Amino acid sequence: MVAIGGGMMLPRETTPYHVEYAIQLTGKAVPRLCVLNQAVGDDPAYYLRFYDMLSNSPAEVRHLSLFPMPNQADPEDFLLSQDVIFVGGGSVANMVAVWKVHGIDQILRKAWHAGIVLAGTSAGGICWFESGTTDSFGAKLRPYYDGLGLLSGSFCPHYNSEPERRPLYRRLVADGALPGGLACEDGVAAHYVDDTLAEVAADRPDGNAYRVTPGGEGGFTETRLAVRFLGA
Repeated sequence: MVAIGGGMMLPRETTPYHVEYAIQLTGKAVPRLCVLNQAVGDDPAYYLRFYDMLSNSPAEVRHLSLFPMPNQADPEDFLLSQDVIFVGGGSVANMVAVWKVHGIDQILRKAWHAGIVLAGTSAGGICWFESGTTDSFGAKLRPYYDGLGLLSGSFCPHYNSEPERRPLYRRLVADGALPGGLACEDGVAAHYVDDTLAEVAADRPDGNAYRVTPGGEGGFTETRLAVRFLGA
């Protein structure tokens, strides 16, 4: 599992570091990679952008869209044949709701147990956890409680780029409105093996991630984690 704090979709001449990272985790020379874009309603422009970004990668890139209907006759067979499933950003609440209508949530759980690399940015990072912070319901950030729960606790993306994320997440954890969890800045990813954090990796040398738990001064404790720069 690779949960990215957002902001990794910057133009680069080569494959974005975190997508390359997920590809390498498969251990395959030519892995199959599927993109899910339901967080922005299967916007075709997003898929075209992703295909363009991965044009120089070794991966065989495909996508599964659900609007207005699935583009694959058997979404389960299709997803379980992939080596990487990458989830884009947008509205995590809308995305997970659509997944549940189509049974994608259960398919992704099967994919996780089958050893398929699951990765995603922003909404695509929150969705693997129990809960997090989101602007899915409007401009004002709110807690989100309906994640897939493959990983326990909460996840907060955009910890450095959106001014309200950090104080809100701290307050929600301190108040017990959210369970403790992980907060990642843009371009920073938490890599889990099963349900254990294996490492934190960033696409920039100054990226940070934090474990935020209840207790301590102000009702929370924020611990900075070691981060490896992928470009080193």
